[in-house]
Amino acid sequence: MDDSVTVGVLSLHNSKETKAILNAVEALGHSGVWLREDNICVDIEDGDATLDPNVDVIANRLLLSKTSHPAELLGLALSLSRLRPTLNRPKNVLTAFHKFATATALVGSDVALPDATLALDADRLNAEKEKYGDEVVYKTAIGTHGGGTWKIRADEQVNPRVGERFAFLQELVERDSNQHRDLRVYVVDDKIVGTMRRYAPENDWRTNVALGGSVEGVDNLPSDAAEMALEAAETVGLDYAGVDLVEGTDGWHLLEVNPTAGFKGLFEATGVSPAPHIAKLAIETAGGNVDDDTVDALAETLDDSTPSTVETEPRRATEETTTIGYTEDVLISGTSGTERIVAKSDTGASRTSIDTRLAADIGAGPIKSMTKVRSGSMKSGKARPVVDIVVGVAGDRHTVAASLEDRGHMDYPLLLGRDILQHYQVDVGRRSDEDRSAESEE
Repeated sequence: MDDSVTVGVLSLHNSKETKAILNAVEALGHSGVWLREDNICVDIEDGDATLDPNVDVIANRLLLSKTSHPAELLGLALSLSRLRPTLNRPKNVLTAFHKFATATALVGSDVALPDATLALDADRLNAEKEKYGDEVVYKTAIGTHGGGTWKIRADEQVNPRVGERFAFLQELVERDSNQHRDLRVYVVDDKIVGTMRRYAPENDWRTNVALGGSVEGVDNLPSDAAEMALEAAETVGLDYAGVDLVEGTDGWHLLEVNPTAGFKGLFEATGVSPAPHIAKLAIETAGGNVDDDTVDALAETLDDSTPSTVETEPRRATEETTTIGYTEDVLISGTSGTERIVAKSDTGASRTSIDTRLAADIGAGPIKSMTKVRSGSMKSGKARPVVDIVVGVAGDRHTVAASLEDRGHMDYPLLLGRDILQHYQVDVGRRSDEDRSAESEE
């Protein structure tokens, strides 16, 4: 009797993790289907619902942090979860991807949390900041890859929002201020499948691999850290998660429970891929059987090639490249404010740059490094400070390290470089400010 099951992986973006899970499902003798925009259809007729493709179980890999409208994706996942067993159920993902909701869910547990404050009034939030000492972490409640996270001084003023997202204060926990590091513990089905230590890159304190952080495998995870990671994933209710812990002078503290943690950094550090373990859990949830030795063997490789069952790469709305103008209305945010301005697109600039006065108005920064910028006939270039800002363009958010310069003599206080423009097509004949004379600059 054939006990093969069909696993659907729900993902609307071109995800290497989704490919790895689908390949693992096939290697374990079952069928995998990529649930995406070009094949999902739910039909309700005479009180009955039909899901096409007809899968037996769903592994949820929707990325909520990167979208401006996460409720839309949550609603989609919730709709499908009513029809099929779903790993990383939407209500639990809602808790996990909102960092402050994660913290409140763990209040009263044995998981140690950094002190944190969420206030919707600016005066109240800044008044509360005094209790955190000389430095405090300021971060958006929804964020990814370290974007929307700052370490600020006690005398810096902050806003309750960064752009459209709420932000909060969090105690700075570190054991060695000269070497910022934390742990990423990957949990699948109440078991730890791999752990890596992450180190911040030079001139930064955030350890995210996407920001240039380095990693190394951890073979002997301290028992108290292991217990904390497992309890955090179980309490939040995730079937698989990357749990981030940081060690302070008084022990381990939880930073985040990530429902869509990537596989690449963990595999590079440990030689272990979580994909076969997630595939095993999905298959068994649907009533199928797998061989544990085969799972362990498959986990020694990370096969994120395009699955044989996928005829074409998935398309998504954001990859039907949005067109923006030579000048564009954008929202720009820092720690203390948000401004709507007109920015100029410059495909010749590798990095976005911001005027010093505007940077001061929105609370951009703090200065994290220096970069050398070439301008006009200056072959050697000149050094400029680099600060973190959040830029909203055409409904999307981009956290970038922008160079700081005096643009007071120019028409546009913000220049969009390729770090942002790579996501768009630029129509040089289109302007958001037709009545403004063209800017003249080198």
